Amino acid sequence: MAIQLPGKVKCIIDTLEEAGFEAYAVGGCVRDSMLGRKPQDWDVTTSASPWQVKELFPVTVDTGIKHGTVTVLIGHEGFEVTTYRIDGEYEDKRHPKEVLFTSDLLEDLKRRDFTINAMAYNEKKGLVDAFGGAGDLEQKKIRCVGNPIDRFTEDALRLMRAVRFAAQLGFSIEGQTKAAIPSLAGNLSGISAERIQSELVKLLVSSHPEEFRTLYETGMTRVFLPEFDAMMATPQNNQHHCYNVGDHTIAALGYVRPDKVLRLTMLLHDVAKPVCQTADEEGIFHFYGHPEQGAQMAKEILQRLKFDNDTIGKVTALVRWHDHRPKLEEAFVRRAIHRVGPKQYPALFEVKYADTMAKNQYKREEKLAYLAEYQRIYREIIEKKQCLGLKDLAVNGKDFIRLGMEPGKELGNTLERLLDHVLEFPEDNTKEVLLGLAFHKQGN
Repeated sequence: MAIQLPGKVKCIIDTLEEAGFEAYAVGGCVRDSMLGRKPQDWDVTTSASPWQVKELFPVTVDTGIKHGTVTVLIGHEGFEVTTYRIDGEYEDKRHPKEVLFTSDLLEDLKRRDFTINAMAYNEKKGLVDAFGGAGDLEQKKIRCVGNPIDRFTEDALRLMRAVRFAAQLGFSIEGQTKAAIPSLAGNLSGISAERIQSELVKLLVSSHPEEFRTLYETGMTRVFLPEFDAMMATPQNNQHHCYNVGDHTIAALGYVRPDKVLRLTMLLHDVAKPVCQTADEEGIFHFYGHPEQGAQMAKEILQRLKFDNDTIGKVTALVRWHDHRPKLEEAFVRRAIHRVGPKQYPALFEVKYADTMAKNQYKREEKLAYLAEYQRIYREIIEKKQCLGLKDLAVNGKDFIRLGMEPGKELGNTLERLLDHVLEFPEDNTKEVLLGLAFHKQGN
């Protein structure tokens, strides 16, 4: 088959070939091109050594020269060019202790993880597919190159990558490849939290986040997210639910758009239910306090997985408020927005929708009608630009200081009291009215 190489990639390959070396586009860019997807990156593999590559191109960066990789810059665009190599012994279940450069393309291809990533292409030789990658693409299978035990033992992150590729591509994991995972899942404990996080996010924001179940079934969550295993073991014996906590969570992932914060929120929104579970006299289960407890647990989990503070803050806030149901009147909704924080909207509505849709049919229409009215009132409040916090008040501390009030607790209490009034009576948010209310109260 013919693959349309970008001009700059073709230029790199042609330059290497004209100098007497072999060169091919390789890996994910070949796979994605064959699937009709636009590759995010184009990588080149070559028989030239890193130093020979550097001699052929005027601008290069030594991004991984020890392992044979040089980034060739053409304009403002970089392309990784890597020498054919044979990996030495893997000591940390992630990286080879050493690499040996080789002139044999097949030796390079057979060290790669999956057959669909072990194909190379150039315009002269066409597709080089020694391990059946094209057939696996047609059959929509993720299959290791060679012995899966060997491939997974070399690099434990490949365990998660198998599931992640299945989720991104809508493929299934080939039988022997999948069967090899459980016995090696414990090796993930030696992988950095940052690498685990990266694979987790890619899976969650894929078009098939339900593949998260495979992480559980193959024993991987037990290593990096044991809280989810507890969720899978926690039934929800009440009229609102038809799944256990873990199955409800997996279902909820599919009802929210593929955004990192939203998918992480759905993954963790009920994380505290196992520790908050109680049963009443009739045997009905309740999970009082799980949003608040869940926010704290979500924070600890996300910190453990080395997420950035912005993501942690957004996810934990949404987890904390995902079950909050204000009375459907403007004043109550204004107070809810103030309490929850305007930044959490409208994402909170998306979380609530997904949570509702992942439950059973009991009162679903009523719940969705409530959510629609909540959103309508919210939009109206925003459109009217009503006051929702101190920064929206028509007065501020400087106004009172100019009028003789000392900075301190009294001033702060005055502003809070005025905000409380305006949340109830938004029409009073004018400087004249608020100053009158403040000093009238003081006079009394």
